[in-house]
Amino acid sequence: IINNYVEGTPGGTMDKASPSGLRFRDSKRKVDYVLAYHYRRRLARHEPGAASPEPRRGSASVALVSNGGTGKGRAEPQQQQDHGQRVLREWPGLPGLEVVELSPLDALEEERRLQREEYERNLLEAGLEIEKDPENKSQGLSFVRIHAPWQVLSREAELLKIKMPTKKMYEITEEKGILKTLNEIWCKLTEPLQPQVPQQENTKMKTLSYPFSREKIYLYNIKDKDTFFDNATRSRIVREILKRTSTKARNSMGIGTLIANNVYDAAYPLHDGEYEGQNDDMNERKLLYQEWARYGVFYKFQPIDLIRKYFGEKIGLYFAWLGLYTEFLIPSSVVGIIVFLYGCITIESDIPSKEMCDQRNAFTMCPLCDKFCDYWNLSSACATARASHLFDNPATVFFSIFMALWATMFLEQWKRLQMRLSYFWDLTGLEEEEEHPRPEYENKLLQKKLKNKNIITENSNENEKEKLTWSDRVPGYAANFGLILFMIMLTFSAVFGVIVYRITTAAALSFSTNETTRANVRVTVTATAVIINLVVVLILDEIYGAVAKWLTEIEIPKTEKTFEERLILKAFLLKFVNSYASIFYVAFFKGRFVGRPGRYVYVFEGYRMEECAPGGCLMELCIQLSIIMLGKQLIQNNLFEIGIPKLKKLFRKLKDERTVLKEMDTNQSKDPQQWDLDYILEPFTGLTPEYMEMIIQFGFVTLFVASFPLAPVFALLNNIIEVRLDAKKFVTELRRPDTVREKDIGIWYNILSVIGKLSVIINAFVIAVTSDFIPRLMYQYAYSQNGTMHGFINHTLSYFNVSQLKAGTQPENSLFAQEVSFCRFKDYREPPWSPHQYEFSKQYWAVLSARLAFVILFQNLVMFLSVLVDWMIPDIPKDISEQIKKEKTVLVDFFLKEEHDKLKLIESFIAHDKRKRRSGTKRKRTRAASFSQCLRSPKGSFTSFSSQHTVV
Repeated sequence: IINNYVEGTPGGTMDKASPSGLRFRDSKRKVDYVLAYHYRRRLARHEPGAASPEPRRGSASVALVSNGGTGKGRAEPQQQQDHGQRVLREWPGLPGLEVVELSPLDALEEERRLQREEYERNLLEAGLEIEKDPENKSQGLSFVRIHAPWQVLSREAELLKIKMPTKKMYEITEEKGILKTLNEIWCKLTEPLQPQVPQQENTKMKTLSYPFSREKIYLYNIKDKDTFFDNATRSRIVREILKRTSTKARNSMGIGTLIANNVYDAAYPLHDGEYEGQNDDMNERKLLYQEWARYGVFYKFQPIDLIRKYFGEKIGLYFAWLGLYTEFLIPSSVVGIIVFLYGCITIESDIPSKEMCDQRNAFTMCPLCDKFCDYWNLSSACATARASHLFDNPATVFFSIFMALWATMFLEQWKRLQMRLSYFWDLTGLEEEEEHPRPEYENKLLQKKLKNKNIITENSNENEKEKLTWSDRVPGYAANFGLILFMIMLTFSAVFGVIVYRITTAAALSFSTNETTRANVRVTVTATAVIINLVVVLILDEIYGAVAKWLTEIEIPKTEKTFEERLILKAFLLKFVNSYASIFYVAFFKGRFVGRPGRYVYVFEGYRMEECAPGGCLMELCIQLSIIMLGKQLIQNNLFEIGIPKLKKLFRKLKDERTVLKEMDTNQSKDPQQWDLDYILEPFTGLTPEYMEMIIQFGFVTLFVASFPLAPVFALLNNIIEVRLDAKKFVTELRRPDTVREKDIGIWYNILSVIGKLSVIINAFVIAVTSDFIPRLMYQYAYSQNGTMHGFINHTLSYFNVSQLKAGTQPENSLFAQEVSFCRFKDYREPPWSPHQYEFSKQYWAVLSARLAFVILFQNLVMFLSVLVDWMIPDIPKDISEQIKKEKTVLVDFFLKEEHDKLKLIESFIAHDKRKRRSGTKRKRTRAASFSQCLRSPKGSFTSFSSQHTVV
């Protein structure tokens, strides 16, 4: 059916598509949207060995193209189409064909075909124009291409209140004084870093935008109706029509329901052509690939305006946020490196490390395990003590305060950038659009309606819309609560399993007869346990992502926005617990419940709870944090992101090629069109995974930064790759997403703010509890005789009488050089000769009080500074605030001018009419008196008309 009339062209000449693959076969109308579906023809089949009949080849060229006619002109061709299909089904007497019975699979396919026909008929009635591929195989993939004519675009743009550029341009007020000079210097310095993309000719001028209105069409700068709405806006308008167009069959509401019911496989807008190739035709996709989506341009700024134009505001805001976050990591990385270098430089002058490494200080330590472990010298842990100083020094306290303020400044700067982008992208005053219900919600609502059908009486209010109530969602909420609790317990169980592994492995290696093995027990156990932990975290992360999605689906949220917010909260909660549970254990629980010699705490009878290394747990926390952070970034964020989409694309391509090989059609064009190429790509599933990995990384950078100052450095290196990796994925690996207008990043900002505040508390406890900063400070100013750190190690070690060890726990076959009467262990306890032996000493309570006081002081100081920074930096930049006010004034003046011009035009018409009447009076002298009266009447009526028009 070509242009609403039946036509079959022999030889399939109509199968030729437009050269670019972006237009209809007439090479004029743009393809704004594509629907893809698989079909099975049950009408007829060839007998084995039968030759292919000529009529079948002729039917291969039948395609459906609507010219957008309305009313009566469309109904008749539709009847012809139905009649033609009926004739085809009843095609009798053709050689090699026979009628077959309907199977259940064929019945389902027939139902889907009828739904497609009804849906496409409704799209035609909505004013869209469609072009459909011929179904010339027994089964295969077919495409429906959709074009929106000007009448539909203008109507929908007015309904959606899409802001479009008007004829008016106004000057942007520039910053003056030193700021202008600095800005000019910065622009010159960063000129090589700017992407080579088309820029606005005059950056000092901005086009005034106003929601589109057909009544005020004279306001807009319409040079060409085909290009006035760009491709992203056109596809967005078509998507809205697809969402709200319904079918009576199964009460399907919109394209989402039809895809969920497998009536269609996919619905997507087309990319702007190929991103690489020999042809010289430049398009926005190719430009984005060359200037943004390649690793070779990692040093360049992102073309944010072009990203927003091509992918929409929502994706544009994500990349703007990611770019700002990456830029902010540069100063934090520099400070982190300085802190690390400070630790390296001062390691030789650190007195506690020197005392621990000095073999003349004979600190005989108690055995690390029962029976098989011997006494040991503290000097053997020299390397651990020196390494701990790299991260456990006074500079880390400063760095923790710096990072807390850094997080606040980052969020404040993002609010300012967000406001700036909102102004330039015409998002100010953006109203939330009414969202369409999700297909799952509609199905559940339909089931409820059918269930309550017998209960509804004739007196019921038919106008009252039925909806899902809280009671309908109770099972989903109960399942959510139970399963989330179970998943959190599963995470804790995994952490506990790794703890048991460490304890048992340490005990087993201690039994070894190999001296090297026994000497490296702690290193071996720590390294293997962290790797196991990483593998468990990666596996549980994937499971939790799928579980969070399923849990959100059984809640049956009404709209996509509600669904996305609930999914984000669940996924973040589960992944946060999963990523940080083991780190929290090492930071705050490991070594706290060990007991003391003679009264150790045991698990599973005979296995002692693990202790911290002699240098403290901070070094182990650093190892744990760095391996999990780097492992997640390298494996999950990079390898998974590159590998999985490529494997899915390959699988889909092989599947489609297998189908094509079975049904080779010589008439069809061998060159794949743009819709074929885009169908092979991975469908866009949202920005949640992209944001999630960055938010978890933000947690690694801020929450435990006191133990690992180099975290921002590794985050920066990862993000430089991540920006280009995500860019390449969006440009080359994914179908073009639907453009979504958003003025902020939504719930992600709240999550970032919570992490920023939580980081202050956690870092305060890491410094106070995990590190030796407070004990060292207390010793230097309260217990040291000369105000130095000499004697600190001896001060932190308590004495234990080895004769009081429990029977069976003493070292067997001790090889220690000298007789041991007392051994030392790290704790503040009374000595054996004290009346209150082995109880906590006064120093313990003094240090504990100092730790708590530091937490309170640190938290309040940093919170106060954060609030101060927040208050000092306004959320809306001053120049943007002034420009928004100026834009409103310019808009009013522009309206008044246009109305005034229109009024002058009306006056000129009336004056012209009056002159014509006067010229008529010269030829009718006899009726001069009556004409004079008539002349005064219009003059009065003109005044009233003018005033009425001004009011309008």
